[in-house]
Amino acid sequence: MDTENQSQLSTWHGYVDWKNKPALTNKHGGLIPASFVLVVEVLENLAYLANASNLVLYMSEYMHFSPSKSANSVTNFMGTAFLLALLGGFLSDAFCTTYYIYLISALIEFQGLVVLTIQARSGSLKPPTCDLQATPNVPCEQVHGAQAAMLFIGLYLVALGVGGIKGSLPPHGAEQFDESTPQGRKQRSSFFNYFVFCLSFGALIAVTFVVWIEDNKGWQWGFGISTLAIFLSIPIFLAGSSFYRNKIPSGSPLTTISKVLIAALVNSGASRNSTSAIVSMTSSPSPPIPTGKENGEDSNRKDVGSMHTPSTSLSFLNRAVSDTPACSSSAFECSVQQVEEVKIVMKILPIFACTIMLNCCLAQLSTFSVHQAASMNTKVGSLKVPPASLPVFPVVFIMILAPVYDHFIIPFARRVTKTEMGISHLQRIGIGLFLSIVAMGIAALVEIKRKRVATDSGLINSAQPLPITFFWIAFQYLFLGSADLFVLAGLLEFCFSEAPVSMRSLATSLSWASLAIGYYLSSVIVSIVNRVTGISTNKPWLAGSSLNHYHLDRFYWLMCILSALNFMHYLFWATKYKYTSLKSSK
Repeated sequence: MDTENQSQLSTWHGYVDWKNKPALTNKHGGLIPASFVLVVEVLENLAYLANASNLVLYMSEYMHFSPSKSANSVTNFMGTAFLLALLGGFLSDAFCTTYYIYLISALIEFQGLVVLTIQARSGSLKPPTCDLQATPNVPCEQVHGAQAAMLFIGLYLVALGVGGIKGSLPPHGAEQFDESTPQGRKQRSSFFNYFVFCLSFGALIAVTFVVWIEDNKGWQWGFGISTLAIFLSIPIFLAGSSFYRNKIPSGSPLTTISKVLIAALVNSGASRNSTSAIVSMTSSPSPPIPTGKENGEDSNRKDVGSMHTPSTSLSFLNRAVSDTPACSSSAFECSVQQVEEVKIVMKILPIFACTIMLNCCLAQLSTFSVHQAASMNTKVGSLKVPPASLPVFPVVFIMILAPVYDHFIIPFARRVTKTEMGISHLQRIGIGLFLSIVAMGIAALVEIKRKRVATDSGLINSAQPLPITFFWIAFQYLFLGSADLFVLAGLLEFCFSEAPVSMRSLATSLSWASLAIGYYLSSVIVSIVNRVTGISTNKPWLAGSSLNHYHLDRFYWLMCILSALNFMHYLFWATKYKYTSLKSSK
């Protein structure tokens, strides 16, 4: 092997190429293997979102849940799917590579979609159909028993598969780039932008073509298309095997985090001399976790591995490294490097927590906003647009904005700021959080207008479409979609670039966990709002069979206020954060 290739390979410390072949050394870097990941993301998100975006109507019209129960069922399903991304990220870091976790997860999602397709195709596996307009005094039979079991087994197999994919696919793509060079870091930043672009492209097909198929040809066809999409993603992913490089799992990151926290807690509770010295890295019997710094892999990061004394931030964790430990067990002996890595994770967590409220707002796009659109005039000329296709507005905008951001806004910002990043990760996340405040304010104003039209036209108690175009709902979709682009891409790259190499998949999964907690929080807020308003007014804001009797505008104003408070909370933590990745702050 020539000197150039040896030099190149030295920067891939901690990674192995599939089939042990030399990593790509051409000018395109990791673009070739990452391109397979991007194509797979189109198919994967098509399979997931084709059902998630329209599932609230399937649950209410075919499984006969009430609007609020349908909304909670969908948010719980989506929340579980995204929360399980932590499991996928953990397994990728600790035991398997992202390569294997994706393949296993795709097969699990495929099985879940097969179950849902069979149920949607067979009338005997669903509750009997009913028509409230023809027989208003006959209540619909809600799904129960074995039928409900089949429904939720299929849904949560899909959720388990989606979680594993979300936790493994983004870090797998990002791992293909050499971050020791400016070109590699820029390409990795572009990858995250185009990852969101491809995610949106899959969503565009899902909320237009597949949703139209579900509404006009039947849900068995919609589930069938999703099944085919996730099945096709597997051979496409495998086609890139000869190009991939995979990070070598270095053991459970949770073990390191737990060990440092327990050691710090135990040592802090023990009486010791105030002059207890902090042992250096070389005196610690615990082997250092590979960071890649030794061979230049992570040369843009602060040199955590070479530190002999802990930093002064989060100083309570420094007690985990003591020459007079309270616990004699060698299992709790920590190195300075391990302490510093846990500190990095601890500093990331407040930023992650501040993005949860945005995702709570995004949950409304899959629930109440779909019901709003369903009550309005959804015709465009002679074409009737399915309400679940409303996400086409933010999706198209994201697909336009993502390349514009990458090819025009970022290069311009780099020239103006004279920095490699141009716009930092935290600035990008902050823009998204601010847009979410605007979005919820607009959503409240649109709902006030919709209710006024219902009252003026005498249709407040009717199930007929209101004489107001569903395009009014597009405004809240547009602003929330823009917020999602800024926050999701920014948080994915922020977590990946800032986290220790041994914890990157798990850290990147925090972006999806934020979505999960946001969806769960949405369900909790709806329940709390109904309980509190039911006590004070004897009529909950968000209860009943008709959306026209909801006080949805008040709920949106509440979300707007909570988003504003969350934004101020974010500003506090963002201004205090010090980048671990030096190039991110230069």
